[in-house]
Formats: sequence, structure tokens, C-alpha cells
Amino acid sequence: MAVFCETKNFTVEAKDQPHVCRTDGGHIVIRPKKSVCHRWEFDTKKASEVMLLSMIVGQAMLNGLNKRGIPVERINFQDNGNWAIGEGKRPKFHLHLYGRSRDSAHQKRGEALAFPERKTKFYEKLESLQGGDIEEIMRQIKRISRKKKYQRPGLQITAILPAPTARAAQR
Repeated sequence: MAVFCETKNFTVEAKDQPHVCRTDGGHIVIRPKKSVCHRWEFDTKKASEVMLLSMIVGQAMLNGLNKRGIPVERINFQDNGNWAIGEGKRPKFHLHLYGRSRDSAHQKRGEALAFPERKTKFYEKLESLQGGDIEEIMRQIKRISRKKKYQRPGLQITAILPAPTARAAQR
């Protein structure tokens, strides 16, 4: 996974093996640096931080991918952990941001997201966000995070330049 920005307590990453492909709207995940099972385990400061971060990243994802020619009209936010339960493991909180494109080929527009069973490894065949997409999303994050409503003491989003993956190098 390509972590491309972080705050004091959370990382933001573009999935190398996305659940929603790039042209269907893309897939980003926000994870806490210190693992918790449920969101209610955060103190109110961290809960507020993840909420604000998800608002900024979601808006940046929508704006940025539209600027890149992907007509994203909505971002779906999902807090999952189902695969860990299925493996008998303790789930770890992470927040998925799924873009929803008007031109979606794999996800039916206007319907809930639908994924094949994990064992199909459907995610191995889907195109992930490209370097240019992430760069534009970061530009949008910087712009959006300067808005007054996001100004909070201690909320600073830092860009991280990801090392290119083998898949990304092909683009």
C-alpha cells in the first residue's frame, strides 16, 4: 500500500489492490498508527481527528479525480474488519473511502457497492490509483485543509512521497 500522507495519529494510503478500480472511483484507506478494534476506543481528540481527516481526504479525492478526468460523484465511507473476523483474528479499525463514478464499469451506479468473495482475489485485477492521481489528491488536500472549518490545533497533514510500486512503474 502506498501511504501518501499522515497526521500525528493516522496514515492515508492508496490501495495497491483496490476494491474499487481507478476508473470506477478509486480506493483510499485511513488507518490509525496505533491499532484499535473499534472506533469507540479512540479518545475524543483522535475521533475528531479521523473525522476531520476523512472529510478532507474524501473531498480531495472527489475533486482530484474529477480534475484527472474520472467523473466521481460520491465518496462512500466504510469501517469494515470483516475479513479479520472470517480468519478468526481481531479486527483492526480502518476507514475505506470508495469513489463512485458516473461511468463505473464494475460497480452499478446508484446501487450499494458489491464485492465478490475474497477468495476470488478480485482486487488483484483492478487498476489502482496512479501517481498523478495521488499528486492531484494531495494538492486538493493542501488546499482544502486550509479552510477555516478544518483549522484545529494539532491537525497537520504531512505529505509522504511513496516509493513507486511495480504496478505504478508500469504507468
